[in-house]
Amino acid sequence: MIRTVVFIIAFSLCASAACAKDERSIRKLRDALVALAPDVDPAEAELLSVTAHTASRDCAREYGLVCTPIFQNLLIHMGKRQRGYCGHYTRDIGEHLKELKLKTLVLHWGAAFAGTIDENNCLVVTARNQPFEYGIVLDGWRRGGRLFWSALKKDSEYDSGVDAQWRASRHGSYGVSAWKEDPLYTAWLQDYTQASKWQWQTTAR
Repeated sequence: MIRTVVFIIAFSLCASAACAKDERSIRKLRDALVALAPDVDPAEAELLSVTAHTASRDCAREYGLVCTPIFQNLLIHMGKRQRGYCGHYTRDIGEHLKELKLKTLVLHWGAAFAGTIDENNCLVVTARNQPFEYGIVLDGWRRGGRLFWSALKKDSEYDSGVDAQWRASRHGSYGVSAWKEDPLYTAWLQDYTQASKWQWQTTAR
């Protein structure tokens, strides 16, 4: 009961900061999280959804996003911006979600085409004891701060079956999700005892 009250208070504080245009997405993500398993706490799912949407928008503002994520990457290359890669969004949104100390949902770090110029990083949320592949992708970078989310298996932009010949020739994969769990970064997300200031490092840019 106390935990539920705390969630409601925290949710109210976060909701006031959430962009009005995200309200529908917030509700739908909450519902998708609740549907992951019967024991997912609806209040926790709602708080996670609000926090992720709000943090994603905040990241774009803090990074000084210009035009599109790809253009932001170019500005970072040129030394005009310091942050705004996919891993920066994943790390910073993840830090906010870690602070929730989730009980019925679990955070994972996902990477697609790691170590290549096509690399992307995201958060994946599952229910307790649920495989990574059954989780929900949270990607702040892809839409430039407007949180993208999808069931991992339905994320068509990172399905190796899309542009199959092109992707297969470059990555050697075909017809399966490109998202793979990064165990090292997942361990950081799931360690609630350490308020680490660890920073993600790009592997290929």
